Amino acid sequence: MLNFPNTRLLLIFVGLILLSCNEDVRENSSEEPIKSIEIEPVPEPKIFGFSLSDYEVVFDTVERGDTFGTIMDRYGVTPGKVYQLTQSIPNSVMNFRRINYGKPYVIVKNKDSIQRVEHFVYQKSLIDYAVISIDSVKGVAESKPVTIKQKTTSGVISSSLSAAIDEAGLDYLLTNRFADIYQWSVDFFKLQEGDQFKLIYKEKYIDDTIYAGLESIDAALLKHRGREFYAFEFVVDSLTGRTDYFDEDAKTLRKFFLKAPLQFSRISSRYTGRRFHPVQKRWKAHKGTDYAAATGTPIWSTADGVVTKASYSRGNGNYVKVKHTNQYSTQYLHMSRRAVKVGQYVKQGEIIGYVGQTGLATGPHVCYRFWLNGRQVDPYKQDLPEAEPMEEKLKPSYFEFIAPLKANIDQVKYKEVL
Repeated sequence: MLNFPNTRLLLIFVGLILLSCNEDVRENSSEEPIKSIEIEPVPEPKIFGFSLSDYEVVFDTVERGDTFGTIMDRYGVTPGKVYQLTQSIPNSVMNFRRINYGKPYVIVKNKDSIQRVEHFVYQKSLIDYAVISIDSVKGVAESKPVTIKQKTTSGVISSSLSAAIDEAGLDYLLTNRFADIYQWSVDFFKLQEGDQFKLIYKEKYIDDTIYAGLESIDAALLKHRGREFYAFEFVVDSLTGRTDYFDEDAKTLRKFFLKAPLQFSRISSRYTGRRFHPVQKRWKAHKGTDYAAATGTPIWSTADGVVTKASYSRGNGNYVKVKHTNQYSTQYLHMSRRAVKVGQYVKQGEIIGYVGQTGLATGPHVCYRFWLNGRQVDPYKQDLPEAEPMEEKLKPSYFEFIAPLKANIDQVKYKEVL
């Protein structure tokens, strides 16, 4: 049996404890109020500027035989509206006659029950696109935001420059751009196994992740036969934005003549005073350099000049001769077809014909012949003139510009020769 006075004291004691606990809770809650958390709104997804929540969006690709009219008809746009659009929107925004197979496009439709087409987006390239607004009959040319990233790389020649670029996992366009830089100063048909190169170049990216192509080569260093050839791109005309490449001493890499009349081939026969002719079966002088290449490979003029002959003969086949100065002329033989006429002025690098095997030829190639003062000579043994040098007033800014580039490319390590 419980003793009543003792029980009463116990109840009073428990009550005091509960009161003290409640006071602690009240004190703590007043000292540390609950903080509200602000949640940032998630940005609404968009495509080409259109909110996906506001429209019905269809992604499609141009099929074979598609025209702008057939695509619009497929989505319920009337022929009259198609005619109005094609007549009102200029080609600079969109050329409606050049809807190319395989190109992606987007149909932007209203979300009502009719789902009327409001916009047509044609992607000209990874970067450029056109937005055609159907109802308002308007068109705008747009471009996606592009990020430019500068990168460095190095490589070693095992068989060819193109193979070395490919082995490094780089864009094949680097091969052509790299060859263009050195085409006056280095004979790419004489590159040796073990030659090395280093590059500082820029690439374009969409949304900072999608590769969109090569932007430029800022600096290059080719180690050929133990000798280093620097090249730095520099703006020589601020009004036009024209650039050119120069070495570490501000000397132009451009020469009056290109080293070869075509790109990436092999020399099948060199200039010599005695060679066994494969067709005539006799020993005779070969006063030209033969470049073997696939039929149809473009042949270009190695310097500016005027076409003095564009004809056909039994020995030469289809051929072209170009006069460059009173001293120099060049000739190009065995073409599959000619691309210029007598009296035509041609620029250095301009296509004048295509590789073939017309005339006395056993396989597709171009025979390149070179005249100095009316006499055929070996072009690779001549001290040929340089192009126009850099203006003296530009040199101080050039040296200041290339200083960090040279320091950076010097720090890049050559890829080791295995």
